[in-house]
This record gives sequence, structure tokens and C-alpha cells, in this order.
Amino acid sequence: MFTILTGIAYASVFFLLILSWIAGSKASKLLYGGSTERLHRKTRKQIVWAAYLTVPALGIAAAALTMAATMNSVFWEDRVLLHLPLALIPLLSVWLLAVPRLTKLWRATRSVSAAPLPAEFRRMAAHPLAVLPYRISAIGAGTILYFMFVPPVPFRLGPILVPILLAAAAVAALGYAQERRYSAAGGRDAPASPLRRARWLRAAGISCVVIGAAALIFIVGSRGSRLPAEMSMADGPMDFGGGTELVHDPRTDMSLAMLTGPRDREPDRKFTLTAEKKTVELSPGKPFEAWTFNGQLPGPELRVKQGELVEVTLVNRDIEEGATVHWHGLDVPNAEDGVAGATQEAVMPGQKHVYRFVAEQTGTFWYHSHQHSQEAVKKGLFGSLVVEPENAEGSGAGEDDLIVMTHVWDGVGLAIGDRSGIQRKKVVPGTPVRLRLINTQDWLRQDYTLTGTPFRVAAIDGTELNEPRELEDVRIELTTGGRMDLTFLMPDAPVFLSVGRSGKLGVLLSRDGAGSVPDLPAKTTAFNPIDYGEPADTAITASSDFDREFEMVLDNKLAFYNGEFGSLYTINGEVFPNTPMFMVQEGDLVKTTIINRGAVDHPMHLHGHHMLVLSRNGEPSTGSPWYSDTLDVQPGEVYEVGFVADNPGLWMDHCHNLTHAAVGMSMHLMYEGITTPYKIGSETGNHPE
Repeated sequence: MFTILTGIAYASVFFLLILSWIAGSKASKLLYGGSTERLHRKTRKQIVWAAYLTVPALGIAAAALTMAATMNSVFWEDRVLLHLPLALIPLLSVWLLAVPRLTKLWRATRSVSAAPLPAEFRRMAAHPLAVLPYRISAIGAGTILYFMFVPPVPFRLGPILVPILLAAAAVAALGYAQERRYSAAGGRDAPASPLRRARWLRAAGISCVVIGAAALIFIVGSRGSRLPAEMSMADGPMDFGGGTELVHDPRTDMSLAMLTGPRDREPDRKFTLTAEKKTVELSPGKPFEAWTFNGQLPGPELRVKQGELVEVTLVNRDIEEGATVHWHGLDVPNAEDGVAGATQEAVMPGQKHVYRFVAEQTGTFWYHSHQHSQEAVKKGLFGSLVVEPENAEGSGAGEDDLIVMTHVWDGVGLAIGDRSGIQRKKVVPGTPVRLRLINTQDWLRQDYTLTGTPFRVAAIDGTELNEPRELEDVRIELTTGGRMDLTFLMPDAPVFLSVGRSGKLGVLLSRDGAGSVPDLPAKTTAFNPIDYGEPADTAITASSDFDREFEMVLDNKLAFYNGEFGSLYTINGEVFPNTPMFMVQEGDLVKTTIINRGAVDHPMHLHGHHMLVLSRNGEPSTGSPWYSDTLDVQPGEVYEVGFVADNPGLWMDHCHNLTHAAVGMSMHLMYEGITTPYKIGSETGNHPE
């Protein structure tokens, strides 16, 4: 509904601007009617233009009022308080001021034939109240369009004052010009239409002024948006969520570099990941340069047991841009989180870095570089990470366990791992099967459809669900960075997991690895976690007494970022480093309301914590506790999530559409008493996004 209403609003504003511009231009030229008969016809048409303007203006009003009646105030506050007046007040002035005067002129000229026009008719045609309302409508529509592309979120006087004042100045200037025409129309001789050359010179002069002003704004905006050459990620505006203001005391603060995994004993598992460039040919005749871990695409699968001390040594052989390893979804100590400039220095060619952490969670995770992450993940610096239950008799024992990691590769397109097409696997009937779905592709919500057997969604983002029920004809929609585990008992007949709603890409399981792909269901419904499974006790609930409550508003705007102009994706109206830093104390119960006012979905990824979904669009979560570390917030959606602040550090919280994060859709969760010794910026070599 939100997307439809937004589309109606954008289309209505666009048409209102175009129609008002044409109507205003025609109204200003009534004065040069030439003859009474011609003026009579033009006046009648000008009255009709009022009806043309009414339709899009009412479209703007209908969209805004429908939002006001059905949605959170964040969605409609600016639309009701700004868009409605800017659309309806000019429209009312057209009908109440311009149309009555034009109707009077139309009647006066109905039975009169004279050329040139009598002075009385000229004055009636040039009266400011007969012309200005149409032109004011165009100014109002243009101002609404500006506020749509640069929304004032959160709604404050400051961001709206300058555009409103400029619009008022434009109205005053047009009023002054029309008043002069009105005065001139009172003379004995009919005023001549401006010569074409004079009109051209005047238009050229105005254009030069506008272009000069635009160039000045562009230069100032470009320079003012450049990111500092060196800065700390901890240097951001602080939001205390309505709780006690927190301060940093140099005498007691702790560097996050001290928040490491155990260093005093031998690890249970040791891995080495070597970041290196490699020319890869996944599709015949289409080689491309990939960034790999250990020469593989994706990187090697890492499997460990719950409670094991894991040591991973990252070696950068030749990635000039640098590399790190971030353990996506695994809540490791802060110094092991692998974010360049926040929790470590980027590992440059010839260097290495050792990560140590105890795998305390079980489930499906993945790892990827968090240095130039958009480019690094696209080119292949990622792999899967699975933490299995500690004892062999636990959940998952005896399962046929298969990772389905999807990615789009250059020259190949969408693939599972490093292969496209149908992948086949032998599975003995009666065997428990677990399919671990991982979507790594930037800005791509992926669909998975399992056919041939009922199944359960056993886990979301690495957390097991409580008493999941069997599903059929249900598709899984997985956001960028998200994971879901599907489980079922292998039947005698083939089972097919379709990727992308197609029978051309997927995994076919059968007794002998052969057989044909089962028909896909003609109709499926999207999996809905909000009421799936059975409730269970959790550390927090929707009725908990929260210590801090934050609001995160996601949106779009046109602006400069680091010297370049484009479409930006904002958090509370800002882009990094001006986005808020949510401040907490260890032990706080934290609630965040996430609201997406924008045009696209945003998978919000909080490092170091799992968010418990409390409600979605006002509907309480009534099924199994739904924990997520990469929450897909679609346009028009409102999520309430909660978590316990139990992992001290400086944690990134960003959109995992890495294209969005690269242009500033990133912020931080900051614990009191924690500092970082690391810096980001062009002079540091650290570029986490």
C-alpha cells in the first residue's frame, strides 16, 4: 500500500507541476489576446485548466490523507503539513480568486467583437488575481517535488525554512512582474507582446543567473560533503534513546582492542584464509579477475563445534585495497569483528591478522571482508561458516547437510556457489536433510522454492525456531546477507530447491542423483515468520521495561556525498558520519523502532547482537521467537525490535545492500566506556564500506 500511495503522490506532483506551468504560462498571455473574440475563447480554456489542476492536486491529498489514516506519523507528517498546503492552497486560490474573475471576463467578452482589445478587457485579463494563482500552483508543486527528493526527516523547522522562503520569494517576484503588466494594461494602446528577441534575451539572462547559482551550489555542496581524511568512527552525534546521558571518562575508558577472544590457550580449530587475486573462468570463454580466499569461489567452508576456540589467520597476498574477515551473524568479541577502521586496521598485502573467538552460537553464518566491502564481496571475498551443536546426539545429528550459497558472478550470472544450472546430489530416502540458504548478493532479494516434499523452516539468521510446523507451496524470500535453514525427511521421490522461481537453477536431491525436476507449484505464498512456530520464553518481550528506546527512520534523498551528487540512502535524514550513534550501557534493555519511508528495501545488519522482532507493522510477533541479525525492512514497513546490550564495543549497524552502505547508510551502536584506537579516511587506508 505504501509503495502504491507513494507512486500516486509522485505522479500527481509531476503532473501538477507540468499542468500548472502550462496553465500559468497561458494565463500570463491572456493580456495579448489580440481581439475580444479570441480573448473570449482563451478565457474559456483557461477556466477549464482549473479543472485539470484539480485532479493531480486531489491525488496528492488522497495519498497523504490515506497515509495519515492508516500509517505511522513518520510516513505522513511532512506530507500533511507541507505537501497538502502547497498543493491545496494554490488550488483554492485558482478556484476562489482566478476562476470568478475569468468567468466575469468570459461573460463580458461573449457578445462583443472588437480589435484591438478595449482597455477594460485588457485590465481584466491582466489582473494579478486572474493570473498569479495558476503560477503559484506551479511554485507549490515544484516545492513539493523538492521535499519529495529531499524529505525533511525528522520533521523540523530548519530543513523546511529555506525552501519555503525561496518559494515565497518566487511568488513575490511573479506578483511584482504581473502587477507591472496590470498597470501597463490600463493605457490607451494595447500593450504589445514582447518581441521574440527581447524574450530570448530575457530568458538567456535568467538562465545565466540560474546556471550560475546552480554551479555555485554544486561547488559548495560538493566541497562541503567531502569526508575527512582521517576520523574516528566514535566521533558521531550521540542518541541516548531517552535514557541517561553517557559520558566517556579517559581515566576509566577501555579500548575495544582489549575485547578479544581467549589468547591464553591452544585453539580447538585453526584455519588460514589467504586473500589473493585469481583469474577465474566459471563460464567457458568468460574469464574474470576474482578476489578469493585460498583461491576458491566462494571461500572455503568453515565448520566448527559450539564451544570450540577458533583461530583464523588472515593472510593478504596481493589485494592492494586491503582485506579483513567479518563473521556475519556470529556474535564474537568486538576486537574480532573484522571491520576496518572500527575494530582493526585493514590487512594490507604482505600482512596477516589473527582472529580468535569461542563459537558460542550454533547455526548458519558466513564471513566476508569488511574492507571496501561492496567491491570485496562482489568479487568473491566471502565464504560459509557453520557452527554445529556441541554433542553429536544433539540437533542436526545424522543429517545430510547442504549449504546453498547464492551469488551473482561476472560472466556467469546467478549461481549456487560457483556453478549455475542444476546441481544434483544423492540422498538416501528417510535421511533428515538440512538446506542452509545464504544470500550473499548485494541488493537482491532472492526467492527459494522447495518442491517434492513438505518442509520446515528450522532457523532464521543462525537461530533455531521453536516447534516449526510443516509447510507446502511456500516460497522463502531471503534478503541480502540473510540465512534460513530448511529441514525435511527425504522421500522416495526427487526433491528440488528452485532458486529465483525457475527450474533452470537449483538443487535436485534424489536416491541416485538422477531424475527429472518436479513441477514447481503454480502458486506460492511468501513465508511469514511473524506467527510461525510456537512461543517460548525470551530475555525480553514487547512489554519489557526498556532502558533505551531508539527510532531509526530509513529514507532516500538527493544530495552530495564525499564530493559526488546522487541518490543517497539516509538514516534519520542523515548519511555517515552524521548519522546518529546509539549509546548504551552494558546490561541495558534496548528497543528500536525501524521505519522505512524509502522506495527500496533495506536489510539492516546489526553487528555483535541478534535483534528479537517484537512486532511488524503493528502486528505482534506471536510465533516462535524470531531473532535476526539482518532484518529486511521493506518500503512502508515498521518493525519494533529489542535486544540486550550484552556485548560491549563499537558495533556497526548498516544496510547490507552494500551499495547503500557505500554512500553513507551506516551508523553505530556504542557502549559507554569503550573507545577505539583506529581511524578511517583516505589517509588511513581503512575503508569498511
